[in-house]
Amino acid sequence: MTEHDVDKVADCPVMLTIGVIGGKWKPRILWLLRSGPMRFSDFTRAIPEKMLAQHLKALESERIIIRREFLDGGAVGTEYSYSDYGRTLIPALDALGNWGLRHHTLSIGAERGAAPD
Repeated sequence: MTEHDVDKVADCPVMLTIGVIGGKWKPRILWLLRSGPMRFSDFTRAIPEKMLAQHLKALESERIIIRREFLDGGAVGTEYSYSDYGRTLIPALDALGNWGLRHHTLSIGAERGAAPD
């Protein structure tokens, strides 16, 4: 951990978390994995393949996800799932998802002239 990371923890630990799981594709990967293990090819329907490989490797290096290779009809398949440690993120992701839905609803209401709660 660098001195800069220590400052982040002391000043705003949320920034440290966002540094690990933030970006355009990591939250999407983590959200999709909530429903269970996924093959690399399953992810490519939602995420560009070049970015996918890079972000899966980053999440694996942070020990948030686990990569498993297996034989699938003579070819090697790859499956990803949460590690035990990574599963501790699911409640936080659920809370962020719920907040995002509520915020979206409030934004739509504001566009229509409704008063916020």
